[in-house]
Amino acid sequence: MLLAFSAALSTLVGSFYSTYQVQKEQLTSYTLKSNLAYAQKLASATDNFLKSALQQLEYSAKIIEQSPSNSKLLNDEAIRLNHQTDSFNSVVINLHGVVAATSPHFESLIGQQIQSPGAIEALKEKRPLISEPYLSAADNLIVFISHPLFDFEGKYLGYIGGSLYLKEKNILNELLEQHYYKGGSYLYVVSSNKRILYHPEPARIGNVIANNAVIDAVIDGEIGTSTVINSLNKPMLAGYAPITLSKWGIVAQRPLESTLSSLDTLTIEVIEQTIPMALVTFIFIGLFAHFIARPLKRLADNANTLDDPKSLEKLKSVKSWYFESQKLKLAMLREVTLLQAQIGVLRHDSQTDPLTDTHNRRSLNGLLNQLMLKQTPFAILEIDIDFFKRVNDTFGHDKGDETLVSLTNIIKKLSRRDDIVSRIGGEEFVLVLPNENSQSAYKIAERLRKTVESTEINTIGTITISIGIATWPEHSTDIAQVYKCADKALYHAKEHGRNRCVVADIS
Repeated sequence: MLLAFSAALSTLVGSFYSTYQVQKEQLTSYTLKSNLAYAQKLASATDNFLKSALQQLEYSAKIIEQSPSNSKLLNDEAIRLNHQTDSFNSVVINLHGVVAATSPHFESLIGQQIQSPGAIEALKEKRPLISEPYLSAADNLIVFISHPLFDFEGKYLGYIGGSLYLKEKNILNELLEQHYYKGGSYLYVVSSNKRILYHPEPARIGNVIANNAVIDAVIDGEIGTSTVINSLNKPMLAGYAPITLSKWGIVAQRPLESTLSSLDTLTIEVIEQTIPMALVTFIFIGLFAHFIARPLKRLADNANTLDDPKSLEKLKSVKSWYFESQKLKLAMLREVTLLQAQIGVLRHDSQTDPLTDTHNRRSLNGLLNQLMLKQTPFAILEIDIDFFKRVNDTFGHDKGDETLVSLTNIIKKLSRRDDIVSRIGGEEFVLVLPNENSQSAYKIAERLRKTVESTEINTIGTITISIGIATWPEHSTDIAQVYKCADKALYHAKEHGRNRCVVADIS
């Protein structure tokens, strides 16, 4: 009985532990990848904001350079730049080393020299700049963005610049604060000198962070994920990406405890639901152990009657029952094997393609069924690499795999959060665009095709793709027919020169 109870209990505990570890690994990996994608998207958005700010300054510089001695023009341009887009908290125009105009207007600064680090750097470098954060004379933590001014002969006149007050509301804060925080997740931005530029806790802005491997990596231009210990000594799952234009870095992280809290709750629920069945099993083991003990008692009784001529026959009869007890052990071993096999199936039935980390066909079909059940219209883009066999034949299958991964990264970079990226076999991919019709899907497909065509891949060079487009329910309410329409469009693109996008005809 002790052996049977121990085997059943160890099997039960082992299965719980193995399942917990598998789910923990998957949740951790998913959170790291999500934080990485989150950081990359925000880094791209911040980069675009900084580019836009520099373009605004460049445009104003061209206007000022037409008539730099016109004080009214200078004041009007400073006011327009400051109020038109809310890109800056303040604007300053510096000519010949002194302040010529500001917005908001500070009369005391007009005609004065500014000795702030941002102003000194702008006068020294004479080129478009994004400064490191510094404290202004008014004790504001500032990032200064500037553009040089030149006359018609190319002589340097000064600069026009805009300031971002990091501890006050500005468009950069609004860009970062509009994202949803839940379960302890948050993001922060650091400059190249490790000073915090944005943090959900305003008191942390301006602090310099030392001895942080993630910050060291992101300001060196690296992209990746890591498990780190934050300032409160809590393990965090972090994804990080650099902002290339300013050499800043964005870190998105979530507490490991929050990530695993749902798993702990689920495990407790599973245990609670398993207890009744476990009790029934243990009762059955007790009853069955009673029947196992009966032949053992007979063996003990026969041990005292070995001199009986009939004892051999009695032992033989007991032996057959002992054989059945061995079969029971084998059956229990088979049950253990079955449980481990089920865990193996859980791993094997992963919903992603192992090479490209995209949805596989099974996962794709399930997601499409969900869209159709919700009556959400969608477009299907069937994507095929042109002359992919030539890549494998010329460079080998390893380079072919690298090509598939590179194409996947391009598709993911251009896709939105709700879009579905799937590899359905070989060099064929499917991109599903919810709430898109044929016209909008074609524009997206063209943008993807042109991006692929212009992207260099190591060793391979460039590749091209052909795309067939069909929509549900525009082309058909039968998903199989929608696939056929996309296939026909793809074949049409292949037959008419490749490297093109074709929308299927509506019959």
